[in-house]
Amino acid sequence: MAYITFEQIKNDPTVATYIRQADIALKAYGYTEHSFPHVTRAAKIAAKILEDFGYPQREVELAQIAGFLHDIGNCINRVDHAQSGALMAFHILTSMGMPPEEIAKIIAAIGNHDESSAVPVSAVAAALILADKTDVRRSRVRNRNIASFDIHDRVNYSVEHSAFSLDAAEKSMTLDLTIDTALCPVMDYFEIFLGRMILCKRAADFFESRFRLIINGLTVM
Repeated sequence: MAYITFEQIKNDPTVATYIRQADIALKAYGYTEHSFPHVTRAAKIAAKILEDFGYPQREVELAQIAGFLHDIGNCINRVDHAQSGALMAFHILTSMGMPPEEIAKIIAAIGNHDESSAVPVSAVAAALILADKTDVRRSRVRNRNIASFDIHDRVNYSVEHSAFSLDAAEKSMTLDLTIDTALCPVMDYFEIFLGRMILCKRAADFFESRFRLIINGLTVM
């Protein structure tokens, strides 16, 4: 069995191809950016969550790997992309010689990151959920023609500032957003993101922590 590092995954040409193709597919569907900026951020935040909670370094790295791989299933189809992505990751990591115990943690996290079916089944899965669902930012919107925005474009583009923070000692996590309400009423945000925010709360519960959502200075969750 081989000790597979995050750097190996990050620099693997096969992984890079699947990430690019997944984002090309989502662009055709009209979705926001799901390419290297998103998966790199997901990897970084997932790792930081476990690091701040004092998990072993290898567990931190597994969360980092899961974050980087979590959206590759979109190159097959958006529907059930978490499950297809988990299967793809299984084949990639098995071919690289990663131990089954580590593969199991990664594919369980990937298979449980979509709000339609996700459950924070482990620390790696909970960290990935929080890292993925808190990535709300204007730069993810591809369409720059405001006149033709759909609700997804409006909601994401309206976010002028986004910051996710964690206080492990206080057992508190916060997503703090500044939203241009002229572009998007707060209720529109909840129409799109309510399921994701509830999932973040469940993931925070795994760490026996509180998840807070602050919009324009007001705690709304």
